Amino acid sequence: MLVPFASCAPPECAQAFRGLQLPHLQRLMRRLGVESEERGDPHSLSTPHERILARSRGLGAADGLIPFAALQVQQAGQDPAGDGWAWITPAHWRVGRDHVAMAHPQDLQLDAGDSRALLEAMRPYFEEDGITLAYDAPLRWLARGELFRALPTASLDRVMGRTIDPWMPSGEAGRPLRRLQQEMQMLLYTLPLNDERQRGGLLPVNSFWASGSGALPAARPPLPNSLQLTPDLRDTALLHDWRGWAAAWQQLDTRECARLNTELDRGREVRITLCGEAGARTWSSTAASAWKRLAGLFSAPSLPALVEGLS
Repeated sequence: MLVPFASCAPPECAQAFRGLQLPHLQRLMRRLGVESEERGDPHSLSTPHERILARSRGLGAADGLIPFAALQVQQAGQDPAGDGWAWITPAHWRVGRDHVAMAHPQDLQLDAGDSRALLEAMRPYFEEDGITLAYDAPLRWLARGELFRALPTASLDRVMGRTIDPWMPSGEAGRPLRRLQQEMQMLLYTLPLNDERQRGGLLPVNSFWASGSGALPAARPPLPNSLQLTPDLRDTALLHDWRGWAAAWQQLDTRECARLNTELDRGREVRITLCGEAGARTWSSTAASAWKRLAGLFSAPSLPALVEGLS
């Protein structure tokens, strides 16, 4: 089981975690051993859970170049043809005096009709740069173009609700995408659809974010999909809803951690990875020695120690 955002940098998160009671998780950790640790950087373009997920799918984990969009195309039964792909997320950028921040995409309350209309308005500008757009969901379009083959992009998880400047595509390689974002800001500012949205009390869509860029390797061995990713903590953490995040941890403990304990009781192999914003730590039944299992019957790890150094 892969648990993104098990720990986060804001002090409100640490305070919420200290107040939790997670008996099933603590019992589980008494019975497992540390298998591996991944030290990372909170400023990396890709998050720790994305790097681990990529490796589990047989993909490289180059920072900002994990081809999740191309993988989605392949998993949908289509041929990504070795091309560069990316996800495009319609966005609202809040412009301050000295910074620009991106609202959480959910704040847009964007439905399929508005999303398709926006895509059609923006399509010609993308095509001028050799990029084709295809609708996937209100908050996710698929983009295909050579630009995305080797262009590192920051994960949407890095930028939602935050200042965008540190995460913008950099250097000469990122210039075409930055220019396209500027063009879309000018287009969307005058778009009648945005006027209608604002009259209805909705946020205007005034830009977009590209992520999941890259191309699939020519030969990628099929790997069994045995890794379970739990999105509950991610969704609340990115909304900075720490009360909801604590409640999600309680549910995760009651449901999934209890289930993993049952799997251990049945003699099955168990592995759990807790991820923060910088690093990750994996525990497994195969890494637990007989002495560790015996000692674990009498000692419970503290919760803060489990996530120490992850964010």
